[in-house]
Amino acid sequence: MNKTITLDVKDANAMNAYVSVPVGEGPFPAVMVFQEAWGINGHMRKIADKMAEEGYIAVAPELFHRTAEAGFTAPYGDFGIVQPHFTAITTEALEADVQATYDWVISQNEVRKDKVGCIGYCLGGRVSFIANSLLPLQASVSYYGGSTHILVDRAENIAGPHLFFWGGKDTHILPEHVQAITDALKNAGKDYINVLISYAEHAFNNDERASYNAEASTEAWGIAQAFLKNKLT
Repeated sequence: MNKTITLDVKDANAMNAYVSVPVGEGPFPAVMVFQEAWGINGHMRKIADKMAEEGYIAVAPELFHRTAEAGFTAPYGDFGIVQPHFTAITTEALEADVQATYDWVISQNEVRKDKVGCIGYCLGGRVSFIANSLLPLQASVSYYGGSTHILVDRAENIAGPHLFFWGGKDTHILPEHVQAITDALKNAGKDYINVLISYAEHAFNNDERASYNAEASTEAWGIAQAFLKNKLT
């Protein structure tokens, strides 16, 4: 079952979120799903639905709600449409968004309150890192999270183990950026897994884009599901 809900966010207008619920009776573990820059489009909804098929209540908030109308999506490759919304977001605003999403999640009777995690892609990969440094999560996954390296001072606040995926052919995220993140987590004594797929590009998981790599996507999904199963079930 899936639906769209509206969440109250501190100091902002309401935020819509796509929710996908597993078949059967709960309570279920929950995973917050954080978007790429293109909005909660068909691809992101499909990820949420796949998470529900794996047995998680999945919630995907619309992170551009402060500047874009509800349901905003943009066609791949036309970053000019996205840019005003992308550049307007701040870490503080994202904190409010993930807090509102988490508050809704743990308010649900069918959710296991002690088994909540998140997964994010590109922009959402960075948001997953923010969420894991803000909330008492049990697990967090970041796929090619751009600009995560500028948040390394948050490493000491990471709550749950963090799984990272990077593409070795990604021209947007440099090796030194990845090194900065892993060094910060190591120095902070935090648990993490770092996966570099040498033959993958940025956005290798998105089967609607030219950068899609079916092998890398399938392999990363298998690792991510094993990780989440260990931490959240």
